[in-house]
Amino acid sequence: MRGKAAGIAAFGAALMMAPAAQAGVNEVHIGVMQHNICVTNCKNADKEDGPNVEFQVSFDSPGFLSWAGSPQPYLMASVNTAGATSFGGGGLEWRWNFADNWALEPGLGVVVHDGAVNNPFANGTQEAADFAAENVLLGSETLFRTSIGLTYDFEGPWEVQAFFEHLSHGQILASGRNQGLDEAGIRIGYQFGN
Repeated sequence: MRGKAAGIAAFGAALMMAPAAQAGVNEVHIGVMQHNICVTNCKNADKEDGPNVEFQVSFDSPGFLSWAGSPQPYLMASVNTAGATSFGGGGLEWRWNFADNWALEPGLGVVVHDGAVNNPFANGTQEAADFAAENVLLGSETLFRTSIGLTYDFEGPWEVQAFFEHLSHGQILASGRNQGLDEAGIRIGYQFGN
């Protein structure tokens, strides 16, 4: 698990150093997310500690996605500061401006994580109970990431965003156990070309 976390952290660092002019990078976000909060699955919200530090690079929307509302492809990494579940992946985000300086940004993507998939201990044992009490059992190493951001654009290239994300395999990427994770926090964004 620690090797995966180091890989996800390295992935996030590489994202933050991506050369904007050469890669078609549109914006970069960095934020702090409260890990495993009570929104869609309060029964498991008391498991795993520590905030996640999140990095995201969003790219210019390619022309072939104009039929879908011109979403921006993104790559992201989220590293848990207490050694709990970290994850990284990619997807698409849309931007809907609804008032001066305000936008909603829903997203859909896929991530891989280094958290627990299933309980490694035999059912009914104290070890299994202890492990289940401390770990979110995600049921799959690959999860969907659905998200929504409420963004305020400042004059110039900076923006601030209240952000929520939910991780789950949705009984599509796997079957059976699917405790899921919810995170919410604040991200700061920098838009290139503004």
